[in-house]
Amino acid sequence: MWVGGSLCIIALTTWEEFFTPLPGGWKYAAGLLFIWGGALAVVQSVRIGKWVPIAGAVARIVLLGFFLVSVVVYATRHGVHTLPAGDFAPTYAGFVALVPVLIFNYVGFELPSSAAEEMTNPKRDIPLSILRSGLAALLLYGGPILGILFVLPSERIGSLDGFIDACKAVFTVYGGSIAADGTVHLTGAGAVFGGVAAAGLIIGLLTSGVTWAMGAHRAQAVACADGAGPAWLGHISEKHGTPVRVNLLSAILASLLFILALNLTGGDGEKYFAAGLGLTICTTFISYVITFPSLAVLRRKYPSVPRPYSVPGGRLGVRLVSALATAFVAFTVVVLIWPGFGVGWFGTAGSAADALPASFAGQRLRYTLSQVVPLTLFVGIGLAFYAAGARTRREKG
Repeated sequence: MWVGGSLCIIALTTWEEFFTPLPGGWKYAAGLLFIWGGALAVVQSVRIGKWVPIAGAVARIVLLGFFLVSVVVYATRHGVHTLPAGDFAPTYAGFVALVPVLIFNYVGFELPSSAAEEMTNPKRDIPLSILRSGLAALLLYGGPILGILFVLPSERIGSLDGFIDACKAVFTVYGGSIAADGTVHLTGAGAVFGGVAAAGLIIGLLTSGVTWAMGAHRAQAVACADGAGPAWLGHISEKHGTPVRVNLLSAILASLLFILALNLTGGDGEKYFAAGLGLTICTTFISYVITFPSLAVLRRKYPSVPRPYSVPGGRLGVRLVSALATAFVAFTVVVLIWPGFGVGWFGTAGSAADALPASFAGQRLRYTLSQVVPLTLFVGIGLAFYAAGARTRREKG
């Protein structure tokens, strides 16, 4: 969902903004190349495949570091504008709009545990990697985004194309210009640096999907081996040590999603991005609605199992953390399917219609169908998988 949805369309939009348009079948070819390039990396063993996310991390660090320097140069040359304090005042409408993306930033840290058996000292390495990546993300993403907000008008960065254009505008300090209508044209060193940054962004997007898939696919394979799905999907390749069958199935589904979404949106990147991002977060969070309560359940059923990472506060602390986390992700699922849920209720300001993505303005039914129809399909597949695992569950007693 993530690779074939939002990651793929961001990569394609970046390519078209910085390099050349992708007319007709070229867009399909580029999207499928992006998806299957990632699949090839995921199939490899952790010993080999780990270099893909490492390369992506290096690319992001270099790219974002250079971009932050470029933002400072842009600000020095063109000045900065103040950010009105009123824009940051908390409102319910703002909370409903932002909570899905904010919480999405904090899920997935558990995925490295899926490959713990292939690590020398996971008890030490996993917490340290989470701490390091969290601090790096804060600096390398927070800094450039804050800089963009200071140097560019907010109305120019309110959409996918707008944000990429905003990033592109920063590189005009090396060569290029911004037309009165906001169109950015890079020349000379600006075009060179912009192209390198765009390539780095595309590589970063690809490796983000690969990193997530390396953990998620292992978890899926183990679940199938335990009877939550077809037993044949629980097979781990002896040659690669990876769940090749799950990897390939995931790539096939991502390809189908990409082709279907591109046709349903008529090639409209903004609609594709909005629907794909919402669906990606929603499907992820539905799994967490089930996962988070299991913390309290497993602590109660198996209190003596050694646990390298534990929630403080005893049973009360565990229940509190489980309840809060579950409530947040359940609420997120609701507001993703129905943006603006609760806006205008009980005296709150705003209109629920304003919470729709800009590309779906006035098209509530169409947006809702873009979420509900795929979710219904996925639930059906999940139930079919669970039924297919019945024999495995019986054999395991």
